[in-house]
Formats: sequence, structure tokens, C-alpha cells
Amino acid sequence: MGFIQLLKKGNTSSGIAAIGNTVLAILKGIAAAFSGSGTMFASAMHSLADAVNQGFVYFGSALAEMKPSKRFPVGFGRLINIFCMVAVIVVTIMAYETIMKGWKLLKHPSEPSDFLLNLFVLAAAIAVDGFILVKAMKEIAEEARAEKQGNIIVTAFKNAGKASPATRLVFYEDLVATSGAVLALLGIIVTQFFGFLAADGAITILIGLLMIIVAFRVGYDNMVGLIGVAAPTEVENKMAGILLADPDVVDIYKMRMIQEGRIYHIDGIVELRKGLSLAQADDIKFRVMDRLLREPEVADVTLGIIEDDEKRHWKEVSEPT
Repeated sequence: MGFIQLLKKGNTSSGIAAIGNTVLAILKGIAAAFSGSGTMFASAMHSLADAVNQGFVYFGSALAEMKPSKRFPVGFGRLINIFCMVAVIVVTIMAYETIMKGWKLLKHPSEPSDFLLNLFVLAAAIAVDGFILVKAMKEIAEEARAEKQGNIIVTAFKNAGKASPATRLVFYEDLVATSGAVLALLGIIVTQFFGFLAADGAITILIGLLMIIVAFRVGYDNMVGLIGVAAPTEVENKMAGILLADPDVVDIYKMRMIQEGRIYHIDGIVELRKGLSLAQADDIKFRVMDRLLREPEVADVTLGIIEDDEKRHWKEVSEPT
């Protein structure tokens, strides 16, 4: 697979977000330089961090699509987790710089200028980040194959854990980016019309803290992904339902599903009805494996077969308490 073809398989949301945030970072940086606004500086730093992160994540998501090799037989799915961890480091550094800038403005407040320029840039930021956020929400619903649960926001929050690491990162970052732009707009309005200069520094610090929250959240998700995490319960129950729907499968002796990015690896043993020959049992095993592999999120299946022992082993998995 050529490099260009590989890039075409990269995460769409992160690619769009990287381009959009690069433009916003330039616009906000210019506005911050002319106006001296701390909240605009914080918003510019956030957009710069997002652009770098999402660029990293886009390339990481593309490389994760490389086919397994002899040396790496299970593929490269966890590469995206590594790239997301690099993104977390970038966000943390930018958050620190933002908080320091806000602290200086609290100690030595100054009145920013060029109110209309700041207003225009932040309005553009809200529009662009809001568009990217909605795109990420739609992608979460698509990747999770979720039925609509209320509006798109409710659906996105409920199913974010089932989306790919790249889409989750875009969702969390642009959620904070959009709210950060709204806060920055509030900050310059308060400073301009009410003369409360400390609001500039306070909101700058708040945006920095929001960036840290995103860094910890994304960092945790990807650390779990690198270690290897069990599939969500509804996905496991769905795959179990496919197995048990086969007329020759009596029970599931055991099953383990590992999530890697947005794909799953299934390892299990099923119990077949009594009286089957070895050839018949083999045919059933391959038939059931083929049915599981038709699911787009399933990467590979390892399935063992045993005869029904007349004991019930499989119970529908419930959410952990």
C-alpha cells in the first residue's frame, strides 16, 4: 500500500481539525499580538496545540491502518495510542504556558485593545471549532454504530468510549476548544465594557485548566488502550448473540474480546450440540468464525470447539459496578 493511499485511510475528523486549527492558531496569534489580550493568547495556544496534536493523530491513524507483517502479526492498531500520548504531552506543555500567562495577567492586569479584531477572530473560532465538534460527534455515532439516543450531543457522550482514539481526541479537544473560545469571548467583553481587567487573566487560567483536564482524559484512555482493554459490554454481548444464534452452538464455554483502537480481537471456545462428527464440527466452527468476521469492527477470531457438557457457562455480560 502506497503512502498516499495510506493517508487516505487516516481519521477524517483529525485531518479536518488539524487544518482548521492551524488557520485559527494563525488568526488568534495575530490578534493576540496586536491586542495584548491574555484570553486571546490562551485561545491561540489552545488552537496551536490542537493543530499539532491532530496532525500527529491523523498520521498515526493512517499508519495504524498498515497491514500486519511477519514481524508484527497482530498489525499496527496501537500505533494510534502512541501518537495520541505524544499529543497529550504537547497539550500539557501548552496548558502550562497558558496558565503562566494567565497568572502574569492576574498579577499585572492590562487593558487589551482591538476589541473588534478579537471579536471577529473568536466568532470565527467558535464557528470553525463548532463545525469540527459536530463532525466528530457524527463520527462517534458512526464508528460506534449507535442508534440515536436523544440528540447528537447525548449520543456522542454516551458512545465516545466506543469510538477510535483519534476521534475521541478530536471530540474532547474541540469540546474544550469551542467552550474555550466562548470563554475568551466572554473575557474580552467583560474587560472591554465593564473594566474588570482581572477577568482576562482568570479566564486565561481557566482555559489552561480545561486543557489539562483534556490531557489527563485522553492520556488515560490511550494508556488503557496501550495496555489492552476489554471490549465494551454491549459489543461483547452482540458478538455472543451472533455465536448463540447459530443452531448448532449450544453455549459459550468462554470468550475474551480485546479492543485495539476501534477494532476487536475475539478468542473463545464454544460448545456444540452432541453427536457431531469432527468434520461437521469443523464446518460449523468455520461458518461461525466467518459470520463474526463479517462484522466490520472484528479484526480476527480464534475459536475452539468442544461438545456440550450440559452446563450453562455463558451469561450476558453486564456493566461493571
